[in-house]
Amino acid sequence: MKKLLTTIAVLAALVAAGAAKEVMVKGSDTMLNLVQNLAEAFSTANPDITVSVTGGGSGVGISAVVNKQTDVGDASRAITSKEISGARANGVNPVEYAIAIDGVCIIVNASNSVEKLTIEQLGQLYQGKIANWSAVGGPNQNVSLYGRQPNSGTFVYVRDEAVKADYAASMRQMNGNAQIVEAVKGDEGAIGYVGVGYAREQGVKVLQLSKDGTNYYSPLDEKAISTNIYPLARPLFQYTNGKAKGDAKAFIEFEVGPEGQKIVADQGFYPLTQGYKDKNAANLQ
Repeated sequence: MKKLLTTIAVLAALVAAGAAKEVMVKGSDTMLNLVQNLAEAFSTANPDITVSVTGGGSGVGISAVVNKQTDVGDASRAITSKEISGARANGVNPVEYAIAIDGVCIIVNASNSVEKLTIEQLGQLYQGKIANWSAVGGPNQNVSLYGRQPNSGTFVYVRDEAVKADYAASMRQMNGNAQIVEAVKGDEGAIGYVGVGYAREQGVKVLQLSKDGTNYYSPLDEKAISTNIYPLARPLFQYTNGKAKGDAKAFIEFEVGPEGQKIVADQGFYPLTQGYKDKNAANLQ
């Protein structure tokens, strides 16, 4: 009987240990491929820890943290004050980590002669006020708008930073970055927005953007991103309930460390600048 009880206790301990070795990550579709690659490399180096990564959008990731349904929430936008209030009301203290820098890319079909836009022109396009490419120096062709769904952090970010109004009702809402790229490839009048990790494909053209109509910058220029002179440069975040602990902390430390940041660059995004590294270090203490 003692041996049986000992065996049961050992098995229970092993099951408990196994359960503690899974890190759940949920959220941003812009970050999905990146974080999956980071998770694969981390699990290769730490075979006793499984990192499960799913998408659904930044809103889904933040909501999962607020409702204690995930260990880590991915978000391509910052958590809002309303979301923070909701979290605290639920006994959750959201803590933020930046894991990469992104430049939201405005893409058009490769056949489009337009090379650059001002932020004002971009906003007018997505509001539906500019409906033909000829108004911005392009062909006499109707504009087709492609964007994300409202639970997407990129949907919110582009709306708030560039459109500064509601999107036109004609905008086609796509499930993810890859769908936008494929749609723009197949539509000569198309314009879309995607994370920089999805923009380096044949069949689409990445436009330069300007805040002032004089100086234009490309999101494919790392210096323009790191110095924040590209108008749509942004960090990509992860959130935890309180400071990350245990395996979740180990995973985030891997992501923001040298090996993880190399993967960030390999996936087409940009490594963290020193300011974000310092903030991460404080939150990982």
